[in-house]
Amino acid sequence: MNVLLDARHALRQMSKSPGFFATILLVLALGIGATTATFSLVECLLLRPLPYPRASELRA
Repeated sequence: MNVLLDARHALRQMSKSPGFFATILLVLALGIGATTATFSLVECLLLRPLPYPRASELRA
C-alpha cells in the first residue's frame, strides 16, 4: 500500500514542476548514455580479442 501512495505522491510532484522533472530525466538519460558508450569502447578496444589469427603475436 505504501508503494501506491509513494507513486501517487511522486506523480503529483512531477505534475507540479515539469521543468525539474524534465531536467532530471535529461541528466539521467545522458548519464546512462555516457556509461553505455564508455563500456562499449572499453569492451571493443580492451576486452574483445583482435579478429586476426594468432593476434597475440602481432607487434606494434
